[in-house]
Amino acid sequence: MTEATEYGPLGLLGVLTPQANTTVEPELWALLPSGWSLANARLTSEKATIEERLVDYTTRFERTAEQFANAPLTGLAAACTGASYLIGHQAEAELTRRIGDRFGVPFWTAARASTAMLKAMGARRLALLTPYPEELNTKSITYWEGSGFTVVDHTGPEARSDRFHPIYAMQGSGVLSSYRKLSETDCDCVLMLGTGMATLNAILLGKEEGLRPAVSCNLALAWAATSADTSSSPGAWIEGRHWAKRLQALWPGQ
Repeated sequence: MTEATEYGPLGLLGVLTPQANTTVEPELWALLPSGWSLANARLTSEKATIEERLVDYTTRFERTAEQFANAPLTGLAAACTGASYLIGHQAEAELTRRIGDRFGVPFWTAARASTAMLKAMGARRLALLTPYPEELNTKSITYWEGSGFTVVDHTGPEARSDRFHPIYAMQGSGVLSSYRKLSETDCDCVLMLGTGMATLNAILLGKEEGLRPAVSCNLALAWAATSADTSSSPGAWIEGRHWAKRLQALWPGQ
C-alpha cells in the first residue's frame, strides 16, 4: 500500500507539465477530489518548434519523473496531449506501459485519459475545440479517429502571437465562443484539446446554457488518475459536482 501524505491521504499524483504551461496546475488543484494532492515536475526542451518540443518531451518523461525521487506517488500523469498525436498509438502504449512498470504506479497520458473518459460516457462523435495550428490539428484528428471516434468538426479561439504563448494565453471568452459554435454540430461531445488552454469556466458556463457535454484533457486526466474504475460513468465529473465550487473558491472571478 502506498504511504499516505499529510495533504494527500487518498493519493498523491505526480504530474509532468510542459515547461511554460500555466494552466495544468491551477486546473488540477480545482479538479482533484478532496483528499488528493499533486507534485509537479516540468518537462523542458530546447527544440525550436512546438512539434519538435512535444516529441522531445516524450523522450524525457522517465528522466523528469525521477525528480519525484521516493515520494509516495499513487500515480503519474503526463499533462501533454499533443505529444501523443505525433508519436502515435503504439509508441504511446509502449511508453505508458514501460513507465508504469518502472515506477510501479499507473501512468496516464492526457490523450489516453481523454479516450477512456469519452468511451466511459459513450461518446462516439466528437467536435474538437482546439488551440493548435492546423498542421497539428490534422495529426490530432488522425489520432482521435484512430481511437475509434468520428470527428465531425473542429475549431478554436484565435491564437495571439503577441502574448507570451499563443496557447497558454488564450482567453476563456474565446473558448466559450468556440464551444457554442461546436455545440451546434451533431456531436456527442465537445472535446477541448490541449492541457494549456483554460477550459473549466467554459465547461460550467456551457452546462448552464444547455450546450452539448464537454470534456477537457485536464478534466479527463484528473478523472482517470483518481478513479478506481475508469469504465464507470464520469457524469458527476462532467457536471462539475465536486469541483465547480472549488474553482470558484480558488479563483473568485471565474
